[in-house]
Amino acid sequence: MRKLVSILILLTTARLVHAQNVWKSDNNNGTYTNPILHADYSDPDAIRVGDNFYMIASSFNAAPGLPILQSKDLVNWTIIGYALAKQFPEFEFNKVQHGNGVWAPSIRFHKNQFYIFFPDPDQGIFLTRSASINGPWSSPVLVEAGKGLIDPCPLWDDYGKVYLVHAYAGSRAGFKSLIVVKEMNAAADKIIGDAVMAFW
Repeated sequence: MRKLVSILILLTTARLVHAQNVWKSDNNNGTYTNPILHADYSDPDAIRVGDNFYMIASSFNAAPGLPILQSKDLVNWTIIGYALAKQFPEFEFNKVQHGNGVWAPSIRFHKNQFYIFFPDPDQGIFLTRSASINGPWSSPVLVEAGKGLIDPCPLWDDYGKVYLVHAYAGSRAGFKSLIVVKEMNAAADKIIGDAVMAFW
């Protein structure tokens, strides 16, 4: 009897394993099926450098954080690394904190350098950079301290000036629906100008 039960359990398990299909969005005929990424990559931002697309997304309190994905066709994505080995600052994240950490980062490539700006809505907007998408990534630098700063978007103008556009999280700042533009220094690691309202 035990032998029969063992065989039935083994067959049932084998059938269940066989029934598990890995999600694949590429239909191999020039079409795809949504969702392209069958996982939680909230607040994604992507850039194209040469023939490659690179994407990052919110990682909240997860470590490693800031997942970096690569694709040639915007359909087939591969995780190639993480920009944050640990949550920063480490003493703040020595325990799980739902809803905290990295929100809505942005990635840019400027003058042969990758830049990732990421907000922590309780601390401010940070920057990490690397000459290679594969790292190593610099230690995070606090570009601007403040509660509720989210959705950073850096831009370089034709005159060599650097700006940071960002919004505010109503849950932290006490107000929302406000977008501001601030000038940064040439290294893009510090705010040097006053906020100019872009949207209210």
